[in-house]
Amino acid sequence: MDDRTHLLTLAARCETSSKPTRELDADIYEALGYIVRRKPTRLATRRTPAGGIYQHGSFWKTLGAVSADIDVAVSLLRQKAPSWSWSLQCLAGDDPMAFQALVADCSGHGVMGSLALCAAMLRALARREPVARAETETDQLAAAPASASRLTET
Repeated sequence: MDDRTHLLTLAARCETSSKPTRELDADIYEALGYIVRRKPTRLATRRTPAGGIYQHGSFWKTLGAVSADIDVAVSLLRQKAPSWSWSLQCLAGDDPMAFQALVADCSGHGVMGSLALCAAMLRALARREPVARAETETDQLAAAPASASRLTET
């Protein structure tokens, strides 16, 4: 399964979920490029480390409840795509999918605002340009200083 398909599948999981779960949180963080350490389900004791995400070298940060907490979902969206516009609205009525989110022209809905925002964010990330092109540009920028240093040495 490629990255785009994985993001779209995860967005559909957010929309069909009836409640937030830690497993869904971990899957969202992994899909966004974080290294996730999951708490083992078997042989767990009080000394077993909790799940978390790996950041900045050797720093482990607790896994945020992105599917349950709107503040965590918004901060993750601002971190991954700071220039994107987004909106969230609550639709009154008998519909169980009461929340609808819009992120960079991609929509998502869910039983909670955080789930709707996650679904829309994952769809928008799936529409973004491929990673291969961004890596090529990064490689070209990295090669430029090396060639400049060779010019100054001679």
